[in-house]
Amino acid sequence: MQRSSSIRLVAAGVGALALVAASTIVAGAASLTGTYSATDAKLVPSAYKNTTLQVATDATYAPDEYVKNSKIVGFDVDLIEAIATTLGIKVQENNVTFDDILGGMKSGRYEIGNSSFTDTKAREKQVNFVDYFQAGEGVYAASSEKVSFKGFSSFCGLKVAVETGTVEQSDAQTAAKACPSAKKLSIIAFPTQTAANLAVLSGQANVGFVDSQIAGYIVSTSAGKFKLVGSAVNVAPYGIATQKNANGKALALAMKAAIKTLIANGTYGAILAKYGVSAGALTSSKIVLNGATS
Repeated sequence: MQRSSSIRLVAAGVGALALVAASTIVAGAASLTGTYSATDAKLVPSAYKNTTLQVATDATYAPDEYVKNSKIVGFDVDLIEAIATTLGIKVQENNVTFDDILGGMKSGRYEIGNSSFTDTKAREKQVNFVDYFQAGEGVYAASSEKVSFKGFSSFCGLKVAVETGTVEQSDAQTAAKACPSAKKLSIIAFPTQTAANLAVLSGQANVGFVDSQIAGYIVSTSAGKFKLVGSAVNVAPYGIATQKNANGKALALAMKAAIKTLIANGTYGAILAKYGVSAGALTSSKIVLNGATS
């Protein structure tokens, strides 16, 4: 999981891989935008109250974050906007290659990283994470591909497409070390999930390895061109990232409070339902700062 490292969409030129419009998914009666909370807003550091915070998102990861009609949309995007409304702050989305997000945050270009990041201890050395969702890792293949997945040993002898900088890439690298020399695992890394999907579709790779709900979305919107292989593994939390400094930690604590408010008023659940990802919802008690997996 990236992101676990935001189909990431299959390019339109591939064919009729129509993206299901999020607006066609019924989200229920709850608000999708959130409501200002003076209590939560008090937690926002003063340095961030009269400025527009820059949010880095890799918008190739539907339904979490993707581009529709030249606008970045998705459940992560709706959630950060609802958080901003709750806290009374302004945010601006920036479409950034996933592998460049943490570096951009470290340099000060972005205050927030919001791109389906799996909260790991290694990443926590660079940023703070507010956990808000959970997902596993899933495997998909072209419908004509004859492969199975019953654990990482199933990757031995295959070509596996991943996005650069994702947890899937590092997990595949670990799996490769256990493969016998006669059945080596070849990992093909791409700068975007779009490119990884194209590699699987064209036969350049046998399978794609991506966050579980993304794999499901890729398959469900592929008009039969892709199929899921096996079951999800390694369920772990996603985190919204903030800078590793005093203001960043204060902002993370404010966002943590805001997400709990959004859970309580139904906005969080409505946003996840809108994009069909309710299975990954966390309860209020699970919204934590830096709850990394190993």
